[in-house]
Amino acid sequence: MEILNAVKEILTYGEVCDNCLGRFFGKRSFGITNNYRGQGLRTAHHLSENTPWAGQNGQCPICQDILKDFEVWAEKVILALKDIQCRTFLLGSKIPPIISETEEMVWSDLSLESPEPIKAEINREVGKIVSLKRDLEVDFKNPEVVILLNINEGRTSVQINSLYFKGRYRKFERGIPQTHWNCRNCQGKGCERCGFSGKQYNTSVEELIGEEVITTFDAKGVLLHGSGREDIDARMLGTGRPFIMEIVQPKIRESNLSLLEKAINLKAAGRVEIDISGWTHKDEVETLKSDKSHKRYRIIVSTDGILSRETLDNALAELKNATIHQRTPVRVSHRRADKIRDRRVIDIVCINENSLNFTLEVTGEAGLYIKELISGDEGRTIPSLTQLTGVNARVVTLDVIAVGTKEETNGTP
Repeated sequence: MEILNAVKEILTYGEVCDNCLGRFFGKRSFGITNNYRGQGLRTAHHLSENTPWAGQNGQCPICQDILKDFEVWAEKVILALKDIQCRTFLLGSKIPPIISETEEMVWSDLSLESPEPIKAEINREVGKIVSLKRDLEVDFKNPEVVILLNINEGRTSVQINSLYFKGRYRKFERGIPQTHWNCRNCQGKGCERCGFSGKQYNTSVEELIGEEVITTFDAKGVLLHGSGREDIDARMLGTGRPFIMEIVQPKIRESNLSLLEKAINLKAAGRVEIDISGWTHKDEVETLKSDKSHKRYRIIVSTDGILSRETLDNALAELKNATIHQRTPVRVSHRRADKIRDRRVIDIVCINENSLNFTLEVTGEAGLYIKELISGDEGRTIPSLTQLTGVNARVVTLDVIAVGTKEETNGTP
């Protein structure tokens, strides 16, 4: 009788439709729609009151009859997904504020304990139709597409969630940054200085890999997430740097990664090469970014004066296993916080020398600035090769030859 009393009160608001009547008790009982629940409650009410039911003639004061349009909205969703490949989806809805305010007023006035919000019913019922007609599965945690129903404007908008694959890349050409850089002068708008390309550099590892990816997946763009980054003038050799490629708004979600790898390597031959290890997901990006892998470098060093092998060996012995105190280098101070970082040199050895320069291999903790380890950066890095030898030294060329665990970076690729 408590429910029937509540039904009687609800019906005083006007010609409330069966969907809305049932939805006010939507969390009671299972396996039936709000429409059927409302029909049952209405029937019970008229039986209890011994009154006739002549049918609904006016507009529902709660939903304003928008709940009659489930099929219409389902067709709009299906049309919006026409050119998008997906297997899972999720619906959201934006409804006129007056409808939300009206249903919440009824909840409050009658102290209803088990109502269902109108958005939930719209999303569920439209979703059921779409799922059946397009053979799609609703996924509440990780949908491939999210469709918003803007009820007030009568339109839909689609958010295509990113795809991710992982692998390693090698960069054979100096002068290429890891990711796209906007022109510093125009911030990407295009100007005379950048030849109206909007880019600071002609290309990047991200673009050399991503061009084929964008075409293959009919995507809006790509984002390369790397496990650290090498300097623009450094090569990335050996087994390569771990990366995750994010494919932004792909209309195609299925492709043979082995064939994609071959196509990318053919197109970027001599500049960049990749090994794709498989698909991954968004959560792995944060793991990759926070990875503190060791790095092994091969560097050619020149000095302003003659440096004996004995002096060099003594300096290298002091640097091996040493903790290096590095104030943010001058060359990156414009984009990084000015602070002192402590990083360890795990290993440093000389593998070749001649009258003009010598070659070192250095293994260091993530974040160790190798150029400054050699030059001292005007005293901002302590100790340094320059400080320990008393001879100004500088890196001529730098190659990253291994990125990974201590075991992975111990050997010489």
